[in-house]
Amino acid sequence: MLPGWLGLDSHGLDVSVGQIALNVLVFLGVPLVAGFASRWIGERRRGRDWYEATFLPRVGPWALYGLLFTIVLLFALQGEAITSQPLDVARIALPLLAYFGLMWFLGLLLGRGLGLGYARSATLAFTAAGNNFELAIAVAIGTFGAASGQALAGVVGPLIEVPVLVALVYVSLWAARAWFHTDPYEGNAA
Repeated sequence: MLPGWLGLDSHGLDVSVGQIALNVLVFLGVPLVAGFASRWIGERRRGRDWYEATFLPRVGPWALYGLLFTIVLLFALQGEAITSQPLDVARIALPLLAYFGLMWFLGLLLGRGLGLGYARSATLAFTAAGNNFELAIAVAIGTFGAASGQALAGVVGPLIEVPVLVALVYVSLWAARAWFHTDPYEGNAA
């Protein structure tokens, strides 16, 4: 609907909302059910201490390995498009850059306005700015294919997100002093 509202071509998009919803359900639902089931079964059979001290440290890194494998694979598939189409990458990157900055700034201001203190306001700001690109990449690949333009947009997202969020860390440290009148390096920077 949004492309139509913005006056953009939406006729070339031959994907149903149901197809996208199914992909979101699969990529969010399967890990949710697996996590719930492993916790429920693990705690019932071996107890909470075993689950948290033994099971989670063994299984936890595999999520990161899977994410890293996916990113390497996508960069391998989309690397040529990224390097050969810099204007397309910039066209994707500029709105993302504005989005991250705006969401971070609004999150920090909201936290400050609610009186949350620096630590909670900064957490709110980074949560607001940090998109769930893992889900976006998975849905784009599941719906349009790994070599599609939509997957390219999903790959460009983290390329922009990571350096912007790192830069916002420095802005956040400045804001701690300027807006919250606290030292962010103290352990109790509420």
